[in-house]
Amino acid sequence: MFAPDLLKDKVVVITGGGTGIGLAIAKRLGSLGARVAIGSRNSQHLEEGTSALREHGIDALALQVDVRLPEQVDEMVERTVKHFGGLDILVNNAAGNFICRAEDLSPNGWNAVIGIVLNGSFYCSRAAGQYMIASKRGGAIVSILANYVWTGSPGTIHSAAAKAGVMSMTQTLATEWAGHGIRVNAVAPGPIEASPGAAEKLWNNQAAIDRITGMVPLKRWGRPEEVADAVAFLCAPQSGFITGEILTVDGGTWLGRGTFGFVE
Repeated sequence: MFAPDLLKDKVVVITGGGTGIGLAIAKRLGSLGARVAIGSRNSQHLEEGTSALREHGIDALALQVDVRLPEQVDEMVERTVKHFGGLDILVNNAAGNFICRAEDLSPNGWNAVIGIVLNGSFYCSRAAGQYMIASKRGGAIVSILANYVWTGSPGTIHSAAAKAGVMSMTQTLATEWAGHGIRVNAVAPGPIEASPGAAEKLWNNQAAIDRITGMVPLKRWGRPEEVADAVAFLCAPQSGFITGEILTVDGGTWLGRGTFGFVE
């Protein structure tokens, strides 16, 4: 699908890169020649992630970072530039989510998700953008959203609001930073096969899995590798005239929401 040297020597930082979709993105970009740094709050995730990447021949830089803290984000970028000599690509993948009705959601629960997803994506984009602008090397930023940024979804008021904010941020930064050669895009996955930890928070029984599968026109869940391929495309030179765009990877889930539903 991609030439093996598509991203040769490009330096990429992936937040939440030790597990799940983030790790799949790290593997894909690394397999295309990128030099990879993964960030996470969890030291165990970093250890397991770098080990998995080594098995694929990718020697990744592990960066322990809480994206809610701008000083730690600045240090993440500084360490990446010092280690690799630059920074070309940022993937905002760090996220937090759990199912909760809006009336039952505590201020702490709201702030936790907003802090990671919306504030963290801005802090990371700001730090990476400052470097890319100052270095005059341009770059690409890709944020991971969710397909419910357009539709809403019960039980996800915190995540939907935060990711909708990141969508608007993506479009705004695309216009602000285009003159600096920085492209800013996003990928909006639908139901994706998740790590056990994520699955326990979002769908912890077969009935929920079957219900969600039934909502997907392609009648299956996506794979993390399919999200990774979408990210790789948006980072590649072949998408050099694409910015401010949201690429949906959801098997058609958010379509067909009309009054009469699907016609078999």
